[in-house]
Amino acid sequence: MKPSCFIVPPSLLEALQAHESGRVRGPVGRTLDEMHRLEHHRPARNGTPVAHEHRLVYDCEHETYLPGTLRRREAQPPCDDADVNRAYEAAGITYDFYRTVFGRDSLDGHGKHLISSVHYGVEFDNAHWDGAQIVYGDGDGIMFRSFTLFLDVIAHELTHGVIFNETRLGYEGEAGALNESLADVFGSLVKQWAHGETVDKADWLIGKGILRPPLRAKALRSLAAPGSVFKDKRFGLEDTQPSHMRDLVTDEDQDPVHANSGIPNHAFYLFAKALGGHAWETAGRIWYDTMCTGLSEDCSFASFAAQTLLTAEQHGTKTFDALAHAWRKVGVLQD
Repeated sequence: MKPSCFIVPPSLLEALQAHESGRVRGPVGRTLDEMHRLEHHRPARNGTPVAHEHRLVYDCEHETYLPGTLRRREAQPPCDDADVNRAYEAAGITYDFYRTVFGRDSLDGHGKHLISSVHYGVEFDNAHWDGAQIVYGDGDGIMFRSFTLFLDVIAHELTHGVIFNETRLGYEGEAGALNESLADVFGSLVKQWAHGETVDKADWLIGKGILRPPLRAKALRSLAAPGSVFKDKRFGLEDTQPSHMRDLVTDEDQDPVHANSGIPNHAFYLFAKALGGHAWETAGRIWYDTMCTGLSEDCSFASFAAQTLLTAEQHGTKTFDALAHAWRKVGVLQD
């Protein structure tokens, strides 16, 4: 059974669960309960998606049966639901990115239709890939905005579909952190590609603005500066993502899969910055080609780094040296 991959780490939600307001605690607590249920049970589905369609967007109507009521399919005009339309457009941008940049036909490489369901549950504070489709909560409107507002969040979750089709990566230990890191890297690249941003113009943030004031939080994660995007003692929040192996998180209570993704995330950022230009071109191509080598279930950071270096040899000495330096800077490779 493939794991449900959530964009918001449970550790962040658990911190918010201590909030003094029941208006915050209620949605957060229900979200954590639903995440636990989804991790241990196959999602209940009340319909069979139409085959041979590129994009299909459904409305759960605040229930938890999937996929819900079909609201928009490929080539149909926008409907009267902004979340449906945003999910449709973002899925198309992500599809176009993989097709244009890597010549890939959808998540499986063979034209798999992209299924999205919006309005999942009541004030569900997360979005996730469940092994078959992407599911969006509306957020509670207090701490979280609607998850369909953020292209990189959507591309992150859809990329889990690519990862599951191209790798055997598990969802624990360093392999699990690599799983989350690959989704972050390509989520960021889709956003950069859509906006035509160079490495110097990109913000390198995942979910910028998804957490609402009064939280002091810029985003969910930063590839440029892991561990820097939120710290708010009033809400018990602290970004503990490491950017170096010396700070590797081993405490299961700190959600090491999401936390430790900061290390390979930062290596990619350092590599892309050293090359300059558009990150999806050389750096993204090396990450993509490495992902498509069939990474093992227990792949370590060191094994992944070694494979990226083998891939980088095809791109010349300068590229190889920049990549080796990036892996050394995060402590995965030794000097």
